Amino acid sequence: MVKGVAQIPRKKATQVHGGHELVLNSSTTTVKPALPMHEHRLPLSNLDLLLPPLEVSVFLCYLDPGPTAPALKEGLAKVLVAYYPLAGEVVANAAGEPELLCSGRGVEFTEATAGDAQLRELRLGMVDEGVEMLVPAKKAGVVSVQVTNFKCGGTVVGCTFDHRVCDAYSFNMFLVEWAAASRGGSAPSVLSFSRSLVAPREPSPSTPSTNALIGRLFSPLSSTPLPPASASATAVNRIYHIAAADVAALQASAGPGRTKLEAFTANLWQLCSRAASAHQRLCSMGVVVDGRPHMSPDGAMKAYFGNVLTIPYGVISTDDLRGRMALADVADDVHRWVREAATCEHFRGLVDWVEALRPEPAAATACTRGVEAMACIVSSGMRFPVGGADFGTGTPVFASYHFPWPAGAAYVMPMPSARGDGDWVVYMHAAPELVKAIEEEPTVFKALQNSYVFG
Repeated sequence: MVKGVAQIPRKKATQVHGGHELVLNSSTTTVKPALPMHEHRLPLSNLDLLLPPLEVSVFLCYLDPGPTAPALKEGLAKVLVAYYPLAGEVVANAAGEPELLCSGRGVEFTEATAGDAQLRELRLGMVDEGVEMLVPAKKAGVVSVQVTNFKCGGTVVGCTFDHRVCDAYSFNMFLVEWAAASRGGSAPSVLSFSRSLVAPREPSPSTPSTNALIGRLFSPLSSTPLPPASASATAVNRIYHIAAADVAALQASAGPGRTKLEAFTANLWQLCSRAASAHQRLCSMGVVVDGRPHMSPDGAMKAYFGNVLTIPYGVISTDDLRGRMALADVADDVHRWVREAATCEHFRGLVDWVEALRPEPAAATACTRGVEAMACIVSSGMRFPVGGADFGTGTPVFASYHFPWPAGAAYVMPMPSARGDGDWVVYMHAAPELVKAIEEEPTVFKALQNSYVFG
């Protein structure tokens, strides 16, 4: 049973799409877990504590008939029984550190109507024109949900979650289980919130090389330079698509043994050099690495819910990237520093390092390299479960993350196209200079047209 308290209907801001106004009229309820729970506190792990209070959004587009609000609410109430931390809130403990209050307060659920607007009218690639209206602004709790209904019968399901509580891998698990519950499936049985999987060692056996790498990739927040406020204020958001043939061509050019993501990252690194200003003599590129397969090769962490991330990065001079290095050379460099961090010892050492630093917070230095260099971070969304996001009316025709973070570095997230043909969809939050370099020069990045999404 869905429990909720209706709030006063409200109207969201107006945006313009191809000459048509998109005005959202909405109302919000609170969806609570279908079963009562005992209130308790769940500490965030040391790896969770590396994340600042950032909000990540994802949205999925469905053609007529789209999933209905009643079905989504019923499924959400069911799945929150197992994913109970998402129905709680983040509070401070006695040391001032964030932790989860598992109270069963519920998830804010907004139902919106788009007036006379048609889903096919949305310019999804031009995110700043109004796509952000389709994801909820989280006001409380850990997760907020918004379902937007269009006159054509199409629907957009948007979610916003607190990154301190989970990473994209974890939220993907939640999406799949929520969809299954909405179709009448059963709740998950292997989900794990066990902090023992990411507990510090006593004593820490970290090696000098491990400590040196951690010291380069992370630093106490008190000694971390903050990016200028203008960096976030001027950044733009775009969504592109890349043809499967172009992804394959990049991989071939990157050389034997290089992954598609390494080739893509190398290509983007070169593009960053074209966008660098005269005073940006360095270009920094980082890649988000999931530690689950490295900390537990036996698969013990496959069902772990939380953050298990590190962000290795490399720095190359702008001049070298612009003309002195072939794509294969750049891809070799990406492969080297990603492999250096993709080890069990690095992640275990990182857990120990945070423990020694607590309660002082820390930050990934790759996120702040934009203070001194043209900087970018790639986070792979290639495991996004497009096929598993069927809430009872079919899979989405389009899906993307939306993450306009305030860091000094650009943020880029490729994920599989919902077409299922090997194409990629790429979300980008970046400085106008980088977007200009990508769009004005011949690149593998193609503007996302409505005809690509809706046929």
